[in-house]
Amino acid sequence: MMVSKRIGRRQFHFTVQGPNFHEVVAEYDRLSFPDVAKCGICGSDNLDLTARVAQDKFKYTSVKCIDCRADVTFGKRQDDDQTVFLRKTEDGKLDWRAWEKAEK
Repeated sequence: MMVSKRIGRRQFHFTVQGPNFHEVVAEYDRLSFPDVAKCGICGSDNLDLTARVAQDKFKYTSVKCIDCRADVTFGKRQDDDQTVFLRKTEDGKLDWRAWEKAEK
């Protein structure tokens, strides 16, 4: 099954598979994040998916704004680390974080 997600002006296509219909749909459900139309900080639609590793052990995947460098990070369920979602604030909005320059 092909799953499409729109992130800003880009369209991403994911292929999910399984040994039977139920497992294919279960794999689809693991991509439980919505399309993201624009940056929650600056409003730009110039977004991309990014992945990084911090301290050689912590893996982060985010939607990043190319214009202002803000991002919203994906979370994983504790009981199923294959199911991803975009982190939200207590009021249910995407938890966009403005870019902060690291101090030296």
